Amino acid sequence: MCGVVGLFHPSNPHLPEAGLIRRMAEALRHRGPDGEGFHAEPGLALGHRRLAIVDLAGGAQPMASEDGRLVVSFNGEIYNHQALRRELEAAGHRFRTRSDTEALLHGWREWGPGLLERLNGMFAFALWDRGRGELLLARDRLGEKPLHYARLPDGTLAFASELAGLLALPALPRRLDPVAVDDFLALGYVPDPHTIYAGIRRLPAAHFLLLRQGAAEVPAPRRYWQPPVAPRPAAADDVVAAELAARLDASVRARLMSDVPLGTFLSGGVDSGAVTALAARAVAEAAGGPLATFTIGFPGEGDERPQAALVAARCGTTHRAEPGTADYLAAARDQARIFGEPFGDHSSVPTLAVCALARRHVTVALSGDGGDEVFAGYRRYRWHVLAEAVRAFIPSPLRRQVIGGLARAYPKLDQAPRWLRAKHTLTEISLESALGYYRTVCKLHHDRRRALLSPGLRAALDGHDPAARIGALMAECDPADPLLQAQYADLHTYLPGDILVKTDRTSMAVSLELRPPLLDHELVGWGMALPAGLKQRGGQGKHVLRQAVAPLLPPEILQRRKQGFAASIGGQLRAGAAVVRDRLLGAPMLDSGLFDGAALSRLVEEHAEGRLDHTQALWHLLVFEGFLAAEGRALPDAAAGAADMLVRA
Repeated sequence: MCGVVGLFHPSNPHLPEAGLIRRMAEALRHRGPDGEGFHAEPGLALGHRRLAIVDLAGGAQPMASEDGRLVVSFNGEIYNHQALRRELEAAGHRFRTRSDTEALLHGWREWGPGLLERLNGMFAFALWDRGRGELLLARDRLGEKPLHYARLPDGTLAFASELAGLLALPALPRRLDPVAVDDFLALGYVPDPHTIYAGIRRLPAAHFLLLRQGAAEVPAPRRYWQPPVAPRPAAADDVVAAELAARLDASVRARLMSDVPLGTFLSGGVDSGAVTALAARAVAEAAGGPLATFTIGFPGEGDERPQAALVAARCGTTHRAEPGTADYLAAARDQARIFGEPFGDHSSVPTLAVCALARRHVTVALSGDGGDEVFAGYRRYRWHVLAEAVRAFIPSPLRRQVIGGLARAYPKLDQAPRWLRAKHTLTEISLESALGYYRTVCKLHHDRRRALLSPGLRAALDGHDPAARIGALMAECDPADPLLQAQYADLHTYLPGDILVKTDRTSMAVSLELRPPLLDHELVGWGMALPAGLKQRGGQGKHVLRQAVAPLLPPEILQRRKQGFAASIGGQLRAGAAVVRDRLLGAPMLDSGLFDGAALSRLVEEHAEGRLDHTQALWHLLVFEGFLAAEGRALPDAAAGAADMLVRA
């Protein structure tokens, strides 16, 4: 795992300033503490920070072809690089290293952009072809590895693995995007291709940019892979389960490629348990030592350490488990440092803790991320399918008038038992399919968001609706399969925008490489296209996955309900009400011109007094306050307000 940075000017023949590319690379030192490298020529500079994983002696970057025509700076792992090497050697190419990076150089020379369709792995890279005058920027299919880019005032295109690499450039405009502010408050993250900054974009997953010398404009990103939009015909359960078991085993084995110590994250769930069991078996067959496994647990009903210990004992791993203690008020201020922009998934706090635990013992860890998206493990999928069944039997006008009326009249019972909290369910059923599903993933709904915003920000949004993106994605899928529609939307939004941002940034913050075998792109395409009945059955998700790994895991793990990986933070925010009040009503928020101070004050008081549960809204606002405070310190004029940075629609 590494950090990639670069500067490219399509028409300026001068060498980029050496200090700039070094400054960008230094901002990503945490992604690659083992070394750095640079390449510069007229109009181009590439930089690299290396976390050495494969071919420790020969994999330094940027790596050039033997004739010097091609140069690449690469972040990630290509799991099928040995197969590609054999194919390329048969075509006459000669390799000088054991590194997977070199396969990119020879593969580009042989196949051009067709190289991307042949890669199996997680990657983001910049490849310069002097002979063609072309610069390729590319990102893996699921968005495991990040790549950001921005156009500087002088026409230079700057790019970096993280926002920090771009923010190291003094000339970079740092104006906020009002749409991104609204999206963050709605979803808890800023969806691709946007970032919180109007002038910075993320290259979307499964896309590439091909830049050419002499071109006046940056072209639109081009897609090279698409997940399935319709299910395959059904097959027998046992046949599908056997095929899934074989696919999982192959994916895990491919991700054991490493010249440094490796382990797995282990919770009490099916996904990480399956990855651990398969990895432990493969390591044992290779006569390696016991696999290392790592768990963070929080006291209470959600503590997964006992279940993780069961799996560890079953698999014979060297298991390390620690109790989790999270100060979320302090963590809210730290999110900007880790993510470079507001990021609201509070499970990032314990994720950082388990990454830090693992990094004390290994350099690479496998995780169970992706199982819920691919095999329909989220509870919201079940509710969406049920809501669609209700919609099919009740005409739309009746749903809007009768059920919608009931939803509006039903009280908001935050403190009541779950079965009494029907307001959201009634509201979702009253809406059309896509908008109903959006409400299940939305953290802060429209009216509540707008009430918190200043008149200026509300005007800048000019009718923006975060739900539109979800609706457009769901419309691309087979309307007869609402489960696949929801999964497809998540695969383009929640997975790359939340889950994979969380795991990449927290792992890289401690220089740990994290690999999720369940996100092998061939496995993802195969799994999502399964008929709905193989993914959900009897009110439970991941049906076929449970069947496939049943011989590997204890029965109590297979039947256990899904637990979220995070501690409750509502109590901390209530106990720390004075700190919450000081932050949300302090200078960074009120001077920003983005929020309504009176509305913020009411929110704090209602939560502190226990009248309403505003945990989600308060956490997101605290994270945003931490971002504004950090951004103010980074600007030349520390008193600059965010309102002055806001791009008006």
